[in-house]
Amino acid sequence: MKNVLILTYWSYKDALVQTYTLPYVQIIKKNIAPDCKIYLLTIEQAFFKMNDEEWEEEKNKLKQNNIILIRFKYDHFGLKMMLRLMKLVVNLAKLIRKKNIRFIHAWCTPAGALGYILSIITSKPLIIDSYEPHAQSMIENGTWKKSGLKYKLLFWLEKKQSKRAKIVIALTEGMRDYALKNYNTTFQKFYVKPALVNLQKFHRNPDLYKEMREKEGLTGKVIGIYAGKLGGIYLEEEVFDFFKVASNYWNDKFQLFLLTDKNIDNVNAFIQQKNIPPDCIHTLFVAYDKIEHYYQMADFAINPVKPVPSKRYCTSIKDGEYWAMGLPVIITKEIADDSDIIEKEDIGYVLKDLSTAEYQNACKKIDSLINQKDINTKIRNVAIQYRSFDIANNIYEKIYN
Repeated sequence: MKNVLILTYWSYKDALVQTYTLPYVQIIKKNIAPDCKIYLLTIEQAFFKMNDEEWEEEKNKLKQNNIILIRFKYDHFGLKMMLRLMKLVVNLAKLIRKKNIRFIHAWCTPAGALGYILSIITSKPLIIDSYEPHAQSMIENGTWKKSGLKYKLLFWLEKKQSKRAKIVIALTEGMRDYALKNYNTTFQKFYVKPALVNLQKFHRNPDLYKEMREKEGLTGKVIGIYAGKLGGIYLEEEVFDFFKVASNYWNDKFQLFLLTDKNIDNVNAFIQQKNIPPDCIHTLFVAYDKIEHYYQMADFAINPVKPVPSKRYCTSIKDGEYWAMGLPVIITKEIADDSDIIEKEDIGYVLKDLSTAEYQNACKKIDSLINQKDINTKIRNVAIQYRSFDIANNIYEKIYN
């Protein structure tokens, strides 16, 4: 029996586990022997805290498929966290030996750092999935400082885990060159798997589109949608600059659903500051399992990732979801392969810079696209080509079979 330990650095209820990890865990399970077990580690933050009843329910549900859920309490970076992580390493090393773990499969480089240490201790092969330059990204988006300990430690661990990994599954082909330049590392086994999407879950229903708009009194409106955070790796003030331009372009036809956990008072402050008609923006936090309900109403979507160099090597799951729903996307330049795909396939608009003139160009392009016959089908086909789970299945089949 060859079991697998999968490491994440996110809470179980976080969308990064629900959409960015669990679907792949299920695909991996299909590609190992039926009696093999997967042990899945999540790092639980207070914001996503589950009570014991919820936790046991999720544990039991996954256990039926031989997936064993493990949780560890998150602490902010510091001495307390380091001591707790040392205890976690000891416990996971014992688990690896006791449960006959064959592979350590880490999601992204923060979890890869933990995987690197466990691989050294246990001599088990390390697989890094969704490989991207996390440390550099945190510098570029202003979250960390280059002189800070967090950056230096994670960058060093990224370099070490890159050299240690037996298999790397990157988000873009460009990570091969990035690793050579920044980590002086080449790979024996290197695969590319962008952020993929459940095409059955995200699927446009024309009848529901019409029904929901009638119900909400939005018939004849041009509806944009953005689902995600503001600030951090995403633009913030510039997003509201675009909303202002869009409200001027479409006038009272423009409606925007802002699905975010951003404090409503902060959102309203931006709306007032930019003199945006308040009744055209609907701000609400939506649980991930309900999010496609709002996608159904939309005509287009935006993905305002900060156009910093490291984002060339990451992919956004949002684009895949938007494409699967047949929505044209407005995106910043040089975001993974997505900006290139949008331009090449003519399914949205790539902002050359963050200016009023470019926001106006984006509105003109979107207006043209949403009036094209069969545009939703065309965009859906792009999702099938670039974001199907078949891509993951082909990779995991090669690794685990």
